Amino acid sequence: MEAVTSFVSTINGIVWGIPMLVMILGVGLFLSIGLKLMPILKLGTGFKLLWSGRTVTDESEKGDVSPFNALMTSLSATIGTGNIAGVATAIVIGGPGALFWMWCTALVGMATKFAEAVLAVKFRETDSNGDHVGGPMYYIKNGLGQKWAWLGTAFAFFGMFAGFGIGNTVQSNSVADALSSNFNVPSWVTGLVLMVLVGAVLMGGIKRIAEVAGKLVPLMTVFYITAGLAVLVVYIDQIPAAFELIIHSAFNPVAAQGGFAGAAVWAAIRFGVARGVFSNEAGLGSAPIAHAAAKTNNPVKQGLVAMLGTFIDTIIVCSITGLAIIVSGAWTSGENGAALTSYAFSHALPLGNYIVAIALAIFAFTTILGWSFYSEKCVQYLFGDKAVKPFRLIFTLVVPIGAISSLEFIWLLADTLNAMMALPNLVALMLLSPVVFGLTREYFVKQKALKKAV
Repeated sequence: MEAVTSFVSTINGIVWGIPMLVMILGVGLFLSIGLKLMPILKLGTGFKLLWSGRTVTDESEKGDVSPFNALMTSLSATIGTGNIAGVATAIVIGGPGALFWMWCTALVGMATKFAEAVLAVKFRETDSNGDHVGGPMYYIKNGLGQKWAWLGTAFAFFGMFAGFGIGNTVQSNSVADALSSNFNVPSWVTGLVLMVLVGAVLMGGIKRIAEVAGKLVPLMTVFYITAGLAVLVVYIDQIPAAFELIIHSAFNPVAAQGGFAGAAVWAAIRFGVARGVFSNEAGLGSAPIAHAAAKTNNPVKQGLVAMLGTFIDTIIVCSITGLAIIVSGAWTSGENGAALTSYAFSHALPLGNYIVAIALAIFAFTTILGWSFYSEKCVQYLFGDKAVKPFRLIFTLVVPIGAISSLEFIWLLADTLNAMMALPNLVALMLLSPVVFGLTREYFVKQKALKKAV
């Protein structure tokens, strides 16, 4: 086992090295410039479309779920342990400056997420059950042609296995740990309850997943943000100094202090970017699988909704976590992961640790649901429609295993598989960028003409 761990660790060091970080930021920057910073400038338009997309009244709109629920399904998979434990880890290893690089990743990642959703809707297919399916494997096959089909197969292969790690066992382990530490609930009990809940939702397919996500995700996100803002209000006098520290630490080494070991600038960049991508999944290719099921006839409209996922996840939720950790001084406490976030919240709020535990448990549960759909579509692409029900059963049965296991190796493997998913997707985004730019231009020209006509 040590040899396998060492091998995976070596691969992880390569795939999350400088080339990958440059690729993720580079592709996002290229798309941002190609779109003339449209994702940032049209943020308000995205929120308007999100609000109007809660229900679909136009019967001609093709798809399976509303644009709003498509985003909620996507957010169910992205808002999770990365926002609570991932941000904390990035700050512990990279210093406060890691938060700055998470913001940079998110700002260019909005363009990446926009492009992914545009291509997902443009090149989606309908399966034998009449459901709409799409994502990187489909836009690689249908957009780049058969000679590139192997790249789509590679994405689906990595996505299938990544779901069992980052989207299943890692999440159930996080829930079990949070409930055990704060409420003394035995891990095996958490595992069994989670298995039943996950199984009940999964058997209903994308429509039930989207329905559950559409209710749980907004509720829990508002709950967590409200609690985080309460922490910031308690330490409101420390906020200006916190921003100054974040900016300074992004470009300068941070000396060791208290329980903080110190960090070089490279650590801030590497872990800020890596944890940013881990949290918002821009460039990973997972979110477009959910957006492909949206009821819409215009890929660009769904792209404008999809890009909000990165903004909400990182610019809002991750920032709340990061600022709470920094303003409270918890980042020098020597704690790490979810325990560090709990430490920050509990020092400002009477029940802060319970708030973090509940948020982590529900976010991790919805992440299991979102990733089950992603992995299911990868399995369906590789093995056909008949493989869907057996996959759902296996995915459900694996949940309690994660709750009672030690997951150091699974974390490492999942992190590596995430990077392996990103590679074929980033290549496809670059090659298909002219399609994204063309469709976007066409959409806004039409919108401009309609306004003039009115």
